[in-house]
Amino acid sequence: MKSITMNSAKGLLGLAVLSVGATAVADQPQYTIVDLGVVNSTDSASQGFRISASGIATGRSFGTGKTQAYTWTQGGGLSGLSNLASPVRNYCVGNGVNDSGTVVGVGATTSFGSSRLPVMWENGVATQLGLPSGQTLGDANDVNNNKVAVGSANSGTNQRAVIYQGGTGSFITATTSNGSYFVTAFGVNDSGLVVGEGWDPNNAAVTVGLVYDMSTGTTSSLGSLTSFGHNSAIAFDVSNAGYVVGSSSLNGGANSLPFVWTAGGGMSAIALPTGTSQGSARGVNDSGWVVGTASSAFAIPFLYDGTNTYRLADLLVNSNGWDLLTNTSSSAMGISDSGVIVGTGVHNGATHAYAMVPVPEPASFAVLGLGALALISRKRKNQ
Repeated sequence: MKSITMNSAKGLLGLAVLSVGATAVADQPQYTIVDLGVVNSTDSASQGFRISASGIATGRSFGTGKTQAYTWTQGGGLSGLSNLASPVRNYCVGNGVNDSGTVVGVGATTSFGSSRLPVMWENGVATQLGLPSGQTLGDANDVNNNKVAVGSANSGTNQRAVIYQGGTGSFITATTSNGSYFVTAFGVNDSGLVVGEGWDPNNAAVTVGLVYDMSTGTTSSLGSLTSFGHNSAIAFDVSNAGYVVGSSSLNGGANSLPFVWTAGGGMSAIALPTGTSQGSARGVNDSGWVVGTASSAFAIPFLYDGTNTYRLADLLVNSNGWDLLTNTSSSAMGISDSGVIVGTGVHNGATHAYAMVPVPEPASFAVLGLGALALISRKRKNQ
């Protein structure tokens, strides 16, 4: 399927299926929602955690006495991944995936992460990633197209960020100018920019959003939204174009706000969706489109298109039993370069992973009528 850039798609996502000569254009993006389902028919729930730039998603499915990682594609559907067999870990989760379908995540002995180990899946087979020398606990949160994975090792005050390269883990030891150090790495792009969370040794109340450049071996702080009275931040994702997203807050606590950061523009707040009071940005693509989750009484997944923030529920053309507004389980965690969004919602009472696909899909442009194609051409020229 031929993809389009989000810059071109920005004016197109709101187009419904058009007949020849049609002129109606919606002002906001529109999406169909797809239930990713569960790995086994007896599984009780699933969650969606990440999608690659090319559109491969991962997460976990909840069974009896186990959880199982998976991959999903729009054309191939859901495929379960084997759990770690040596050492045995029956509770596995896919946290990150690259464009070739390599998945990284965690294998544990309980659903809440006891005795956690970093895992990589290639061709559906699970292998433990090598921990730094002397370590017995760790996790992997993301992987780039060079198969460089990032995560952390150890726990509590001894937890530190790790880069897994060639199957072996090493700590990120570089600090910022004031000594702030990496605790957990959540994202990595193909240029070797690693983002995550750190601590400030001069202020135990402050969490620090950090970026580590593998090419220079340097760690820098992303800052915080000081105009909102914040002093803390966490970075969750970085795109290949260099957009970084996460949350900013006061002392790492409540009243957090989502942000997007670039090297040239610094940190900018993302407006919260209607009816929410705090939130966090979790995924970003190469055009700077951002997804995340905000909250008040309920969890509200959102999309930011560089200008406007939308509740995902308001963008659906086929809600079909989906609830993304009145529960505490919903989330939006990742967005591909073609605009496919992955997260978790409640579908007919069950907690399930979803994929939201832009309308029209890129493949459908080829069958649009001449009038629609002319309209699209005019919109591109005006952008």
